[in-house]
Amino acid sequence: MQVDSPDKIRNITITGHGDTGKTTLASALLYTGGVANRLNRVEDGNAVTDFDPEEISRSMSIGLGLCHVPWQKHKINIIDTPGAGIFGAETRSGARIGDAMLLVIDAGSGIEVTTEKMWDWVVSHEQPLMIHINKLDRENTDYARTVVELRERFGRLVRPLQLPIGKEGKFHGVVDLLEEKAYFFEPDGNGQAKPGDIPDDLTDRIEQLRGKLVEAIAETNDELLERYFEEGELSPEDLHNGLRNAVRTGKIVPVTAGSAVHGIGSSTLLDSIVRFLPTPLDRATYPATDIGGDDIELATTADERPSALVFKTLNDPFSGKINLMRVISGTIDSDTAYWNSRAEDTEKVGQLLAYQGKQGTPIKQLITGDIGGVAKLKHTQTGDTLCGKDQPLKLEWTFVRPPAISYAIEPKSKGDEEKINDALHRLMEEDLSLASGRDPQTGEVLISGTGQLHVEIAVAKLANRYKVDVILHPPKVPYRETIKRPADGHGRHKKQSGGRGQFADCKITMEPLTDGTDFEFKDQIFGGSIPQQYRPAVEKGIHEARERGFLAGYPVGGFMVRLLDGQYHDVDSSEMAFKVAGSLAFKDAMSKADATIHEPIMQVEITTSEECTGDLMSDLSQRRGRPQGIEPKGNNQIIKAAVPLAEMLDYSSSLRSITQGRSNFVMEFSHYEEVPRNIQQKIIAEAQRGDDAEAH
Repeated sequence: MQVDSPDKIRNITITGHGDTGKTTLASALLYTGGVANRLNRVEDGNAVTDFDPEEISRSMSIGLGLCHVPWQKHKINIIDTPGAGIFGAETRSGARIGDAMLLVIDAGSGIEVTTEKMWDWVVSHEQPLMIHINKLDRENTDYARTVVELRERFGRLVRPLQLPIGKEGKFHGVVDLLEEKAYFFEPDGNGQAKPGDIPDDLTDRIEQLRGKLVEAIAETNDELLERYFEEGELSPEDLHNGLRNAVRTGKIVPVTAGSAVHGIGSSTLLDSIVRFLPTPLDRATYPATDIGGDDIELATTADERPSALVFKTLNDPFSGKINLMRVISGTIDSDTAYWNSRAEDTEKVGQLLAYQGKQGTPIKQLITGDIGGVAKLKHTQTGDTLCGKDQPLKLEWTFVRPPAISYAIEPKSKGDEEKINDALHRLMEEDLSLASGRDPQTGEVLISGTGQLHVEIAVAKLANRYKVDVILHPPKVPYRETIKRPADGHGRHKKQSGGRGQFADCKITMEPLTDGTDFEFKDQIFGGSIPQQYRPAVEKGIHEARERGFLAGYPVGGFMVRLLDGQYHDVDSSEMAFKVAGSLAFKDAMSKADATIHEPIMQVEITTSEECTGDLMSDLSQRRGRPQGIEPKGNNQIIKAAVPLAEMLDYSSSLRSITQGRSNFVMEFSHYEEVPRNIQQKIIAEAQRGDDAEAH
C-alpha cells in the first residue's frame, strides 16, 4: 500500500513484556485490516512478524518485525518488537523508528519488567504512548484493577479511553468513553466491530469515567479549560483534537482494551491509532549531523532534502541481504542512486519494497515518514544514512549496549573456520548487540551477546541457517604470569653425540617492570663472551619460553631481561643452541623470582532497582568484587564494582535469577591484579591435570 501524504501514515511500535500477546495483536490487526484471511497465531508458527525459524521453534520474538495495515485510507506501519530483555537492542531500534509506542499489558500479569523499562524509555525520549490491555478474556483478569495499578505506578496521566463489556470468558465488546458508544465483536471473528446499545449496568460507570477523561483533556490546554468552565462540556471536535494533542505531547496516556487472540477490540484499537496517535509530520525534526560535523535538527517534511535511516538488516540464505529503512525527510525513489554517509560511497537503490513480515511487495517510492526496504545494497548496514550526495548528512541512531557475556566457539568439523567467520559476520549485520572476534592471548574465537540465551540462539542460527555446527563452551580466562622480585638465571646447553656438537651458555638477570611494559630485553654484554650474531637468539629463546608460561602455561609479562655474560664454542655454537640456552636461563630465573599469576579485573556497572541492591552487593562480594559506589539514575540505581573476570562468566544468568530479569549490566576490561594464592594453587593444579591428560 502507498499513500500520498505523510499525514496518512502512522508508525507504531508495539512493545511490552514477553508473552503479553504483542505479535498476536499485530496478526489480529492485519486480519482486521483485510491483509490476512485468518488470524495467524504465534503458537501455530505462522505469525507474519515472527518468521525466523528460531522464533517459530521457540514461540518468541527475537528480532523486530515490520508489517502494515490499511485502515480508513491510512497506512499504519507496525513495528513488532521482542519482549525479552536480552533483545533490548531490537526493541530500542524499533522504538526509535516509530512515532508512537503501543505498550501491551497482560491483563492477568499487570506491570512487568519490560513494561517499566519501556515506560522509562518513553519518558526519556518524550515519545507519545498508548497502552493496550490484552487478554481480557482470560480468567482472573480485571481491567479496572490493571488501570489502577498503572495509575499508581505511572501517575494520573494514564486515562482509560475504553471500558470492556463483559468479564473474563464473557468479554465481548468495548465502550468508547469519548464517543459514548458501544462496540460488540463476534467470538473469534475478524475483529470488525458492530455498534450497539450501551449495557444498562455500565451507564453510571461510563458517566463517571468519561467525566474524568473530559476534565483531563481540558486541563491540558488553557483554552479548552476556559471553555469547559464556561460551558460545562466540550464539543466532539474539541475532545478529539484535545486528546490527540495531549497524547502527542505526553500529557495523557490513553488505555484501550481487547483480546487479540479472539479479535476483540481490534477495529476499535485501529480507530484509536488513526484518531489519536501522531503522524510523521508531528515529529517536526530529527537530530542529525551535517557534512561539517555540526549538529542540526532536520525538518521531517516532504520538501526537505531526501534522507532515510536504515534500522534493520536481514540476511536470507536465498534472497540475500535486505535493509529496512524509514524515510526521515524528502522522498526515496526506486532505481535511484543515494549517498551512504558512513561508507562515503554511492548506493544504487533498486526496487523498493513494502514488507509484510518477510514478504516484500514492489513500490515506486517511499514518501516522508514511510517505512519499507530494499535488497542487495553493497555497503549499507544498520544505522546507516542514505541521502543525496550534494547535501550529505548523518541521521542520529540509537545507542547499542556492548555485549555482556562471551563464549568460546570451535567448529565441529575441521576446515569450517572460514565458514564460521562468514556466518558470524552475517549474524552481526542483523544483530548489533552480537559481537565476535579472536582473543589474542588464548587464540579462541569468541562470540559475545547480552546473555546466555542470546548466544545460544546465535549458535542455533549458525547451524540451521548456515549449516555450520560449533561447540560452545565458556572462554578461557586470559591469566598472565609475572615476577615479583629480581633474579639471576643461567642457561647452559651442551650436547655431544658424535660429529658436530651443540654448545651455548648465557647468564641473565630478570627484573619486574611496573610501568605496564610487557617485555623488554637489554643486551649488556661487554666484549665477545657471546658473539653479536648469537645474542638475538637468546632473546628469541626467552620470548618463546615466556609465551609458554612457567607456572600454569599462561604468558609471562611485566619484566625486563638483561643479558650479562656467556660462553660460546667456535665450532659447536649456533643460533639454535643459544635459543635453547636462553629458554633455560629464563626458567632458572623464574624459579627464583617469586613467580605469580595475575588475572583480568573488569569494571562492572549494574543497572537495577533499589530493592535489589542489597542482594546484588552481597553476590558481588561472594565473587571477590570490590564495590566502588552506587549512583541514582531515574528510578534505578547504578552499582559500580571491580570484579575478576573469572567470577563473571556466569553472571548473566545469575543476575536474571536474582532480580527476576529486572536488571542489566555492562563490563569492560580495567586492569590486571595478582590472583590470591589459594586460587593460584587451583589454577596451577588444573593446568597440571591438563598437561597429564595430554601426555596420556
